[in-house]
Amino acid sequence: MAHSYTPGLKVLKKTIFKKERILPLKGDVLVKSGDQLTPDTIVASTNLPGNVQMLKVSNILNIDPKDVVEALQVKEGQEVKKGDIIAETSGIFGMFKSSVESPVDGTIESISQSTGRVVVREAPIPVEVDAYVSGVVDEVVENEGIVLKSNAAFIQGIFGIAGEKRGDLLLVSSGPGEELTADQITADMKGKILIGGSFLSLDAYKKALSVQVAGIVVGGFNYYDLKAVLGYNLGVAITGTEKLNTALIVTEGYGSIPMSEATFSLLKENDGKAASINGATQIRAGVIRPEIVIPIDAGNTDDDSSSKMPEGIQEGSIVRVIRSPNFGKIGKVISLPAELNKMESETMVRVAEINIDGKNILIPRANLEMVETE
Repeated sequence: MAHSYTPGLKVLKKTIFKKERILPLKGDVLVKSGDQLTPDTIVASTNLPGNVQMLKVSNILNIDPKDVVEALQVKEGQEVKKGDIIAETSGIFGMFKSSVESPVDGTIESISQSTGRVVVREAPIPVEVDAYVSGVVDEVVENEGIVLKSNAAFIQGIFGIAGEKRGDLLLVSSGPGEELTADQITADMKGKILIGGSFLSLDAYKKALSVQVAGIVVGGFNYYDLKAVLGYNLGVAITGTEKLNTALIVTEGYGSIPMSEATFSLLKENDGKAASINGATQIRAGVIRPEIVIPIDAGNTDDDSSSKMPEGIQEGSIVRVIRSPNFGKIGKVISLPAELNKMESETMVRVAEINIDGKNILIPRANLEMVETE
């Protein structure tokens, strides 16, 4: 049978979830292999170099660079406080002195006699990496971090914004086709991850932000509302770094689209349980998908991820379209023609014949993503 190697969108009731938790720079790993972790456990820490403040002392004091050394009141490696005098002229008869003060707390990193510049390095910035999900340390990466392992239910969305959040799942919509409205979001939902149905309006998302909901999982969202949320057009940028209280994970696509039964049923089954979510998304090269991770009891948990799609998309596979004009729609693969087909752009590509809403459509295979379920 023909098949196509295409990334899969996972909806797994139980799997072995593994996640790297790595520092941006080498530092200290604070746990060891086999340790039990909670989401808040700090697994590694380091210090990023502080920001640099460059002072053109010769210009400020209006002296030659070679004369800066005589005016200096500090030396390399010395700690200074904001407002401390870095350099000072002798003035005329001890009067009319000019001086340069440190703009920040920090350390004198370098002094250049040739340019008359003094570099002040601000204090190091501490960085800590937490576990993100309850689990165990599966592997320690020396001086860098760990690989965490957890028995979990695992769901991937098609698009998301904001980074890692955690909280208890709370079922709000009664069914996958029901819109999650602003009046359903109340102050007591602070810190929760809300499960919606087919759609979330801009007003509803703003209400969630105002009451500090941790996250929302919903079928659809209006693409044009993203600019109102982010303040800029999204384009093809990687998401996940937005400074938002509430992460948003869209499971189906743009517009009002009922959440798939498999996704909604799995979320409903885990209503009230603790979960970790991440809205980070990248659709192009190096695909990153938003995710919902729900730790579960280890008993009777097998790794479902190895049994879903061993050979990629095949005839009969359920797929989701990840490009316009059918973005987010789900269909069934009817056939995988071997010959190349010409698209509207005049390019020749391999396609798949997909049945969507009762119609057979030829879609480039690169624009498809497998829906991986039990």
